[in-house]
Amino acid sequence: MATEQELQSLFNTLDIDFDGKVSIHELFFSPGLSAIISAETGISSPQELLAMHGDKDGSITFEELKEVVKKASNLT
Repeated sequence: MATEQELQSLFNTLDIDFDGKVSIHELFFSPGLSAIISAETGISSPQELLAMHGDKDGSITFEELKEVVKKASNLT
């Protein structure tokens, strides 16, 4: 389980280009952090996460990620 602040910190670490979105490339760039996101969302792969919950451009915003984590009951 993560707090919103911890999730935001993780998201900011993954958002390498600081565009407010995390792309598939950024997720693959940091496999350890991607594993944490998988654990928090219950979704096994970055591709599945982005396909199900991301934008059409293949990225996910913090708000979208936060909603997925909430649905998995892992946001405190």
